[in-house]
Amino acid sequence: MVPALYIVVPCYNEEAVLPITSTLFLDKIKELESLNLVSSDSKILFVNDGSTDNTWNIICDLAKKDSHYTGISQSRNRGHQSTLLAGLMEAKDDVLYRTECVSATMSFTFCSENRQLEDGTFVYGEDEALECAEFN
Repeated sequence: MVPALYIVVPCYNEEAVLPITSTLFLDKIKELESLNLVSSDSKILFVNDGSTDNTWNIICDLAKKDSHYTGISQSRNRGHQSTLLAGLMEAKDDVLYRTECVSATMSFTFCSENRQLEDGTFVYGEDEALECAEFN
């Protein structure tokens, strides 16, 4: 069975970069789907951390345009780690990838190219550095 991938993206006042990075994330999920590395149930989960700009409206518009996009919004700014944790708790799927909205030059190697992602794999990404750890 092909695992579902959740890309968890904490967002705070990201209206300037969200239209760009959202497309990059979607293109990567569709590429991984075409290679049968992740299922079509994969999602890009934007977690709005009480942004004061148009971030949440952009997330809502994205979710209406493509089912790969989804989002949750916190009632106020709770800080990066709380926002990330909220996203990870919401995702609860086979494979998680955590990144930043501003990581427009993401390197999606997922530890090794074309390797089948296994259930319980957590992929941690920050900019172009990736680390993998297996969780049982």
